[in-house]
Amino acid sequence: MAALLRSARLLKCLPSGLLHVARTNRTGPSFSRLCSGALGGRGAGACSRQTFPARGQTSSGVWPCATGCVRTYAMATEQQEDGSLSVRTMQVVQFDWALNKLDSSVRNTGRVTKTLLLQVFHDICRTGYPSGNQALLLLRSCGSLLPEVPPQERTELAHQISEKLQQLNALYDVSHYNALLKVYLQNEFKFSPTDFLAKMETADIQPNRVTYQRLIDAYCQDGDIEGASTILGFMKSKDLPVTEAVFNSLVTGHARAGDLESAENILLVMKAAGIEPGPDTFVSLISAYAEKGDMENLKKTMEAADSADCSLMDRDLMQVIFTLVKAGHQQHVPEMTERMRHERGFVPDAMNLCLSLITQGEEDAAFDVLKTFPQENMRGFSEESLNQGNFFLRHCVNMGTSIEKISRYCRELQESRLHASPLQFTLLCALQAKKTDVCLEMMKMLKEQNLPVRPHYFWPLFTPHVKDKNTAGVIELVKAMVDLGVTPDGETFSNYILPSFPSNDAARQALKDAGIPLDSESFLYSEFRSTAMRGLAELYTLMSSPEYPQLTRTLYRGILTMAFIKSSDVEHMVKITELMSKEGRPTEGQSESAVQQAHYFLYHLINTMSEAEVKAQEDKLREFFKQLHAQNFTIPGGIYRGIRNLLMTYQLPELLKDVLPLVEKGESNGASPAPSHNTGSEYLEKKLADQKQNDQQLSATLRHTISALCSEENLERALELKLQHEEDMTAASYASLIHLCTRLDKVDEALNLKREMSQQDSAAVLDAGKYVGLVKTLAMNDRVEEAVDILKEMKEKKVLNETDDTFLSQMLRFVGNKGDITTIRRLQDTIFSLGLAKPTANLCSPLINAHLQRKDIAASLEAAMEYYKNYNILTGMHAITVALVEKGDTELLQKAMDFLSREQGEMAMLYSLFFTFLQLGRYREARKIIETPGLRAKPGRLQWFADKCISTNKMEPLEQMVDMTAKLFECDRNKMYQYTLQLCKETNNWQKAEALWTKMQEENVVPRESTLRLLADILKKNGQEVPFVEPETWYEQAATNRPQATKKARKSDVRNYRTRLLSLCKKGKGKEAVEILQEANGKGVPVLTDDYNHVIRALLAGGLMEDAMNLKATAESHIPDFQLSATANSLLIVTQSKKGQAKDGLESLKSMLQANQVPLLIATTRLVQALGSRGDVAGIQEVKSLMIGLGTPLHSSMLFVNNEVMAHIKNEDLDSAVEVLEALYTGPEGADRSMSYVFRKLMEDNNEKALDKLSAMAERVAHQFACYRPSTDLFLQLLDMDKVEDAKFMLERCSGLAEQKTILLSYLTKKAQSPGQVGKIKTLVSLIPTCVKKELMYSYLMKCHTLDNDLTSAKALYEQMQKEGLTVDDLSLKRLASLYQSSGETVPFTEPPESYKFYADKLKEQGAKTQATAEE
Repeated sequence: MAALLRSARLLKCLPSGLLHVARTNRTGPSFSRLCSGALGGRGAGACSRQTFPARGQTSSGVWPCATGCVRTYAMATEQQEDGSLSVRTMQVVQFDWALNKLDSSVRNTGRVTKTLLLQVFHDICRTGYPSGNQALLLLRSCGSLLPEVPPQERTELAHQISEKLQQLNALYDVSHYNALLKVYLQNEFKFSPTDFLAKMETADIQPNRVTYQRLIDAYCQDGDIEGASTILGFMKSKDLPVTEAVFNSLVTGHARAGDLESAENILLVMKAAGIEPGPDTFVSLISAYAEKGDMENLKKTMEAADSADCSLMDRDLMQVIFTLVKAGHQQHVPEMTERMRHERGFVPDAMNLCLSLITQGEEDAAFDVLKTFPQENMRGFSEESLNQGNFFLRHCVNMGTSIEKISRYCRELQESRLHASPLQFTLLCALQAKKTDVCLEMMKMLKEQNLPVRPHYFWPLFTPHVKDKNTAGVIELVKAMVDLGVTPDGETFSNYILPSFPSNDAARQALKDAGIPLDSESFLYSEFRSTAMRGLAELYTLMSSPEYPQLTRTLYRGILTMAFIKSSDVEHMVKITELMSKEGRPTEGQSESAVQQAHYFLYHLINTMSEAEVKAQEDKLREFFKQLHAQNFTIPGGIYRGIRNLLMTYQLPELLKDVLPLVEKGESNGASPAPSHNTGSEYLEKKLADQKQNDQQLSATLRHTISALCSEENLERALELKLQHEEDMTAASYASLIHLCTRLDKVDEALNLKREMSQQDSAAVLDAGKYVGLVKTLAMNDRVEEAVDILKEMKEKKVLNETDDTFLSQMLRFVGNKGDITTIRRLQDTIFSLGLAKPTANLCSPLINAHLQRKDIAASLEAAMEYYKNYNILTGMHAITVALVEKGDTELLQKAMDFLSREQGEMAMLYSLFFTFLQLGRYREARKIIETPGLRAKPGRLQWFADKCISTNKMEPLEQMVDMTAKLFECDRNKMYQYTLQLCKETNNWQKAEALWTKMQEENVVPRESTLRLLADILKKNGQEVPFVEPETWYEQAATNRPQATKKARKSDVRNYRTRLLSLCKKGKGKEAVEILQEANGKGVPVLTDDYNHVIRALLAGGLMEDAMNLKATAESHIPDFQLSATANSLLIVTQSKKGQAKDGLESLKSMLQANQVPLLIATTRLVQALGSRGDVAGIQEVKSLMIGLGTPLHSSMLFVNNEVMAHIKNEDLDSAVEVLEALYTGPEGADRSMSYVFRKLMEDNNEKALDKLSAMAERVAHQFACYRPSTDLFLQLLDMDKVEDAKFMLERCSGLAEQKTILLSYLTKKAQSPGQVGKIKTLVSLIPTCVKKELMYSYLMKCHTLDNDLTSAKALYEQMQKEGLTVDDLSLKRLASLYQSSGETVPFTEPPESYKFYADKLKEQGAKTQATAEE
């Protein structure tokens, strides 16, 4: 959630910000620098520094729009009705989805789009149960997160959303009012603060500190110091703290009132009040000078900020730039841009600055900022990634920037090599915005530069005219096409021109008047298609005309098929079929006779129709066949057999009776539970005596008796029994005695017993726990060599397995507490050398801790470095750095930090220091570390320290960490507050929890459902009122429905059973897990829904579907409301799909969705693939509709397209397969859709017929529509199959695919991830040398040589790069050095000192920063 609500990444449409959280020497630092401010900066915590319109525009009495939107601010007074459990479950899932979707957008771009916001809004409303949290999320997104939307429109959107949510009974609390205030401030919306408070009072909502702070901001934005003072006095009367944010607002207020001297004096007042001015205070004052254009005082204030250790970040400077431009002082912008340091996050923040400036009509200033984007990080990437300014050009088009300006921007972008094709991209944006004038002007510019203008460029412009039947508009566009030298193609005629006219004759006349030639094949094809869609009677007239020219059969056959399916005119169906059978009509150049074509057309008609269509049109087809027979129309036996097979598949044998007369003459031919027993030692000794008296077998009873005595720690009596019954002793009895001796520290007795056991049974083996216990006891008694001997015996007898490492780590930790370094080292070396366990952090840390206990910090550091060098394990560094900082050993600390930076990277080193300072209470140093430019959130590291604080009840360092990370890039603020609330719950500190709720509102954090429930639990436990609508805990109802166990089970039994059960399930031992379930049921251990689901999942993962279904039936008999979990259902669908039971899989999917479960991606993928492999087109379409109904896009649309194509091919309906693909690739969204899956499957199946058909389609869409994705996919698949000659031929026929650099580069990147791919990379580069830059190609080859462990080739590559004068990147050098070292050779160059991860992250960061400059 961090990226969504932390304004550090968000571009505000405001020049400055006001409210910040208190920053005093007592309470610590400000929250607000990231939660406030415009331009992604720090400037608006609860309030925002903004420039408002003139006072005369303000309504003094009521808010604008308030009359019609009273419900916007009214509170729902009744609790909404409880929904069903499934609806509430879906609501929680949907909120997380909506939150993640918006959060993802903000993380990538620093903003959300209006389209995305409305999509999330509509999806949330679809359930009919919008929660308060969802309402808060939507309201807070209507402010500065929408820089592409004018402020007035953003406010109207907030009102519309609020009104709709009120209609759906969403419950509001004070946080919603505060969010609405924030939106008003960000959008510069004029409103009356007194009326706002009155609305809250009417709704019985009490304002809190955040409300008052934002109202003060509202007054100050308008320069109304008197109004702000009124609210300030009210806050003081309520003993509410006056925070830094309030002072920042007053700075802005005095400046807006024209009293800059008083604004400057606010800083002195702050210091007198014990509050040090923070960065936001200085930004407020600097923004005030910027509004006045007072650069002299502005610079002085910036210098004062630097000297006060409050240096401004890039996003602060962007805020100043926005203020300067908006105030009409654009001439000072270059001076501000020169001060920028291009910190992490600069590009998205700068993009948002540009968008806000364009929205305000300041395109030239935005373009000046665009030109400052860094270029040094663009090297080594494809040309497409260098297209800086996509977002700029798109927004200029959307905002109606003049064509002259856009033309100038495009020219400058191309001349400065910032964009490869700005004109084409601007044309695309204009087409998407449906701005005809701009589109035509851009096309003229393309023509002037000799760039192609293709027919499909006009399709988006035709669409609205076709919809409105605006023939005049269509003709004007056609004329524009002709003027630009573009001839309409068949798709343009068929889909856009002819449908606009009432008849083909009217279209012919209008086109003729416009000077369009009517004898082209494109027009004739379109006319044929249009006429067919109008009716078969009109089509028959057209076809029977002697003047009508001939068409190729592949074109007319598909059109006629669709026309026949849609029409009910059987008479003309018969006439057209007869006409087709006459010689010479209506095809050209075919090898088949017309009669043969008519026969095949009849088969093609039935084959094209789905089963449902054939059944629905059975009567029509029967009449059609009868009339054909009446006209003496016959078909050969082969065609009849094909039709018969189809109809039998559709289960329509009756219809065959009407086809048969057409045939030409001469051709018509479980473990039960163990019984309970008394385990007391007295009872067992008595039983043992009775058995001995009766000469019965004593071994079992003796074992139980000794075990009972050992549990009572009665060693003396147990040894007596051993002496009395020596001959009946078993290995288990000896094991119990040995274990007791080790617990009682009786080493000699334990060794003697072990020796006796071995003499009695040389194959007897203790379990791992007892062996390790013996080792520990020997080591603690300084008998190290004997302990080593035991470890060697464990190795010989293969006692330990992977799950027993815990025994060894506990033993080493216990020995480590003694501080005996030599013993620990000896045991560790033995364990690792014997291979008893692989080195882990738990096994290595005892030695480091022992050194620290002895105050030998240097030795502990050396040990940590040695472990990392030998085993690549880094452990104990936090304890070491804490000890070093406490001791003040700066030299050794520097050594530790250098080691961390070198091996783990600078970020890991900074986090280590950060946590060290936090733990020691040195918060000033910790703050300086976490505010390092470029540092980003590491959720795992932050959670580690939070868990550490929670486990030790350390509230202060945890609070400080939450405060300090407010400005941390990509920090999940909801999660940070949740950690603190967890500790509040542990310590039952409801006052602290309540204060955290206020802080969350100040920081604009949207809490998740789990966080709200946690806070509500704390407050209710202490009898406090919950200040928000508490989320419904739907899972509690499910818990109450669980059946109670019929027998009482001990807690230890339950824990043991569940541990064993989960262990077996994780290992894939489903059948063994079933036995555990049966055993648990017999013992009375409660078996829960989750237990059954775990085992069923394990069975399904092993392919044991029948066993899984049997267990499901058992679960349903034990738990009335039992249902499979979403994961189990998904695995069931996967298993059914693999076993060829696709129909059953589809039914399982339907049942799953009815239970409001969302399937895993793998489940629906396997199901759709299974349906495709059996030719079930209808099934695929049904799955697609079901997935669309979820409202959340879970799949690529090509999953359905590719498998629908495979289904048609399976049914030998190649024409339909081609039609599906052509419809995709000739449409507006087909350019980036991959059909590699189809080509790969066809090649694997050696289906040459289908491959040829689809190859022709790929070439056709490439040549006619400039869509090269299918041909590129085919080309790359041919390379993958080592069909190089075929790939060369493909390249010759479609040379344009060589320009598809993004796809080709993606192929190279994928190949470089696997060994043995050098040949394919070299082949591709030899065929298309321009597909990748040399430096990048050599980097890929070096990676491949490393994967292949081929030092010889790597050496040759390195020498070649040196000869060509190319710079070898550090990652490639690191890989080459590793090859030298693994071969035992000396590295002939200086090996890059950092880790692989460091250099890989460096390249990734460069790529991410580059991609942020291009439009997604």
